[in-house]
Amino acid sequence: MASERKYDIVIFGATGFTGGLTAEYLAEHAPRELTWAVAGRSEAKLRDVQQRLSSRACPPDSIVVADISDEASIRAMARSTRVLTTTVGPFDELGEPIVRACVEEGTDYLDITGEPQFVDRTIERYDAEARERGVKIVSCCGFDSIPHDLGVLFTVERLPRGVPLKIEGFVRSRGTFSGGTWHSAIRAFGQAREYARSRKKAPRQDGERRVRGVRPAVHYEKEIGAWACPLPTIDPQVVLRSARLLDEYGPDFTYGHYVRVKRLPTLVAGVAAVGTLFALAQLPPTRSLLLKVKDRGEGPSEEQRARSWFRVTFLARAGGRTLLTEVAGGDPGYTETSKMLAESALCLALERERTPELTGVITPAAAMGRPLIERLERAGITFRVLRS
Repeated sequence: MASERKYDIVIFGATGFTGGLTAEYLAEHAPRELTWAVAGRSEAKLRDVQQRLSSRACPPDSIVVADISDEASIRAMARSTRVLTTTVGPFDELGEPIVRACVEEGTDYLDITGEPQFVDRTIERYDAEARERGVKIVSCCGFDSIPHDLGVLFTVERLPRGVPLKIEGFVRSRGTFSGGTWHSAIRAFGQAREYARSRKKAPRQDGERRVRGVRPAVHYEKEIGAWACPLPTIDPQVVLRSARLLDEYGPDFTYGHYVRVKRLPTLVAGVAAVGTLFALAQLPPTRSLLLKVKDRGEGPSEEQRARSWFRVTFLARAGGRTLLTEVAGGDPGYTETSKMLAESALCLALERERTPELTGVITPAAAMGRPLIERLERAGITFRVLRS
């Protein structure tokens, strides 16, 4: 059924900042035989996007009008394409109708969320049905969490099999963020305590394989020559789910996730700033004020993005061996996130038969694995061994 769709890829949210960058990337890099469309709720704004992209092979008849509040339009959009990507957030509020439509219509789904509550709810409500229908529902296909998830997979591929593996990721980056990211972060801070309580109550499955996270602690890591501070993002959650889904992560897998800081005063200042934001986000009045700091549609300029970069270093220990690897690229929040999302869509649209057979609500590593690493390398994101 999916092979008979009008489009190979639809980008929902193309009139937004990241969605627009994703459309620009496809216009520049998609093969001419690929059929794709931009989607959103405003036809006039979609026409503006199409006009902007027309000089870069934006296909004709490439507009889909859909509104998150109109279930019929969302279902029709999902029915029209083989792969649906969405950048419309906050996903905890706006994401579920799109997931539901994709599962029911047999359409592969990709998003760029970094919201743990949304991902957990999607797994709980749609994983079984998506597996039954052979659909890949894949969240976290931007900087959260492709460099970390695929970086760990890249590292695991170079380690001995059948032995306990311990991998730690250390993130450094320079970049600015959009209004949408600011809103998602403040909302996540505000829900963090409730989410932590729900995770403690959640049932845990025990199997023959052991998968667990490192107990977080600030420490100096001599192997990388820097301070490591636990980073409370969705990335370790995604990596650990990949480890549960993929047998190649071995019988006993452990992962820890940190921000990498060279100087202790910088670390202290950063912890204080995040702590202040976290505290303010707990109270509805101050949370509302924080949400007004940036408009959702704001984003960094092209010049700001050109000066931005990221590096994620992975320290692995297995069978008495130590391995250091790295994933690196440009502006993490927007230029590279849109690239990662677009390449994920191209991977499923053009190379699905090469991807792992796993379906359901799964991670980027479990859904696309090695084929996506190869695509990202060709697109300029580096995966390399630093020291073995």
